[in-house]
Amino acid sequence: MVHFVGAGPGAPDLITVRGARLIGEADVIIYAGSLVNPALLEMKKESCRICDSAKMTLEEVIETIKDAEKEGLTTVRLHTGDPCVYGAVREQMDLLEEAGICYDSTPGVSSFCGAAAALDLEYTLPGISQSVVITRMAGRTPVPDRESIETFAAHGATMVIFLSTGHLEELSKRLVDGGYAPDTPAAIVYKASWPDEEKYICTIETLAQTAQAHGITKTALIIAGETVAQSGYERSKLYDPSFTTEYRRAAD
Repeated sequence: MVHFVGAGPGAPDLITVRGARLIGEADVIIYAGSLVNPALLEMKKESCRICDSAKMTLEEVIETIKDAEKEGLTTVRLHTGDPCVYGAVREQMDLLEEAGICYDSTPGVSSFCGAAAALDLEYTLPGISQSVVITRMAGRTPVPDRESIETFAAHGATMVIFLSTGHLEELSKRLVDGGYAPDTPAAIVYKASWPDEEKYICTIETLAQTAQAHGITKTALIIAGETVAQSGYERSKLYDPSFTTEYRRAAD
C-alpha cells in the first residue's frame, strides 16, 4: 500500500493527525527533501527506510515503491503542503495503477493557507474579493496561454502565486498589465510556518525591491490583491443581526 501524505507548510505540528500516524507506521518514506521539513521524519519508526525524492526521477520513485511492494512493505510518499497543488502526484498514481499497486491520499495544509495564517489574512473579504486564484509564472515549465498572469489579474481577485520568486520584476509588470494598479497591496511570505519564516507587506510595484532587500530568492509565496490590506470590507451577512439564515431569524 502507498499513502500519499501532505506534510503541511513546514511546522511539524501542522501535519494532520492521520498524516502523522501514517508516517509512524510506514516501512518506507519517500519525501521531497528540498521542500519537506526533515523534522517530520522524527515521527518515523526506527526501522523505516528513508529516500529523498529530490535526487530521484519519477521512474526511480516508482521502482522504489515496487521494491517495497515486493517485500510487503507500506510506503508513505510525503509531499510538501497538500499534494494536490503542484505535487506532480497524478503521474505517480497513473504508474501505480498500471502496476496494480493500491494507493490513497491524505490531504495536508497547503502553504497558501500557511501564508495566510502568517499574515492573519482572510483571502475572501466581502465587498473586496470572493475568489482566490492559485497560479504561478511560466518558467522552465510552461503554463497554458489561457492561464497567463495578465488573464487572471484582469479579474481583480486575490492572487496567490507559487514558484515565481525568481521572476518578481516580470511578475509585477504582468500583474499591472493585467489590470492591477501598481500600488495594489501585496505580500511576500518566505517559508510559512518554518522557524525562519519571514513575511513582508509591500505593493505590486515593489515586490522585487522588497525581496531583494531581504535576500529572498526562492521558497516564498506572493500574494496580490486588495485583501492584503484587510480594510474597506463589508460586514459578513453570516453574523449580521439584520440577515436571516437557515439557523437564525433577523432581529426585528
